[in-house]
Amino acid sequence: MKRNIYIFIALSFMLMLSSCKIGKKYARPELNLPEEIVTGADTASIDSVSWQSLYADTTLQRLITIALDNNKDMKIAAAKIKEMIASKRISFADQFPEIGARIYGQKERLNYGGDNPKHDPEYGAKLTLSWELDLWGNLRWANEAGIAAYLQSVEARRALQMTLVAEVAAAYYELCALDQELDIVRHTLAARREGVRLAKLRFEGGLTSETSYSQAQVELARTETLLPSLERKIKIKENDLSFLLGQYSGNVPRGLSLREQHLPETLPVGLPSSLLERRPDIRQAEQKLREANARVGVAQTDLFPRISLTGNLGFENEELTNFIKSPAWFLVGDLLQPLFAMGKNKAKLKAARARYEQEVYNYQKSVLGAFKEVGDAIVTIRKAKEVRLSYEKLLNAADTYLQLAQLQYINGVTNYMDVLDAQRGLLDAQLSLNKAMLDELLSTVYLYKALGGGWE
Repeated sequence: MKRNIYIFIALSFMLMLSSCKIGKKYARPELNLPEEIVTGADTASIDSVSWQSLYADTTLQRLITIALDNNKDMKIAAAKIKEMIASKRISFADQFPEIGARIYGQKERLNYGGDNPKHDPEYGAKLTLSWELDLWGNLRWANEAGIAAYLQSVEARRALQMTLVAEVAAAYYELCALDQELDIVRHTLAARREGVRLAKLRFEGGLTSETSYSQAQVELARTETLLPSLERKIKIKENDLSFLLGQYSGNVPRGLSLREQHLPETLPVGLPSSLLERRPDIRQAEQKLREANARVGVAQTDLFPRISLTGNLGFENEELTNFIKSPAWFLVGDLLQPLFAMGKNKAKLKAARARYEQEVYNYQKSVLGAFKEVGDAIVTIRKAKEVRLSYEKLLNAADTYLQLAQLQYINGVTNYMDVLDAQRGLLDAQLSLNKAMLDELLSTVYLYKALGGGWE
């Protein structure tokens, strides 16, 4: 008896393994990639540049490490991976027999006809078997969809890490820029106070009119209004950075000043094909496409009959005394063939194919968006350098103009309005150069992210 069951199960395994898998095997859609991401770009890969080597500021490195460990979105993504691992295991296990154990005892009182009461006890201990034979590949397609869903969660976490590294670096540089802007304003305030003091002395000495003294006071008051706004921006930026770090709001440590930060002027761009493999968000989009293709296979195989086996093997008797001497077994095979459901299964197949078509376009859109992002970032980093060099020249010219204006004012050649105009020009040049340096740093951060850098 047992030998027959084992033979039947072995034959079923062989039948399942040799069965066909109906559906279309996944193939990456044609993308018609360009030969180069941008004209004249190098073919080296960004793989060789880790975020630890790109961001040399050790304080920034520590902040990024804290964010990767504590950021709540990263923890959510890690928990999502755990969920998808379990889900993948479920779809994988569905392909194999499910064996359980059942121990039971029951006592039933029967009285057919009303005048023949009798008791009908029964005791049993059996192993149960249930198994759906995957003749057409339905369960294998479902398992493939589960694997693709799991890999999506993995790529999503990598994409999140890449984004988080860029966000922490950008917020840190913005904080350094605000610190430097505050330092510029404070130095300007000191110069304005000195200007008010000199204007007062010249007015009291009869060398200038009260107008010049009043103008100096107005300019001092105007500059003082910049301080509270900057201090507010710094505190808010610290709060933003603390949130990225997964911490409560507080003071954020600083390392190098904005002027001391140095990032490479160029980064290895690589070939178009390497961009597809490097960026986790593109790989995530492709896994969505793989899952949609597998769902089409599931819907297609739902049109065909399903065969399932159900059985048990054990002991069954009315009395416990002869329980071991009473073996019992049965094996049942079921075939379920969809006959009439108002076209429901065919409609499911059409819907699955339509979802697959959507994911094809989403994948192509993701690739186009990635190439656009890289192209924009490369243009931005090139022009940011040009802008920064221009503002350096402007700052030198504004500083020279202020020195000449002050000298001419002291000698009585010009009025105080020329000095105030030169001071305003110097402050604007200093603030503009500060912003230009920040923009140049940020352009490198975003280019690195666009090329798929920032995750390991």
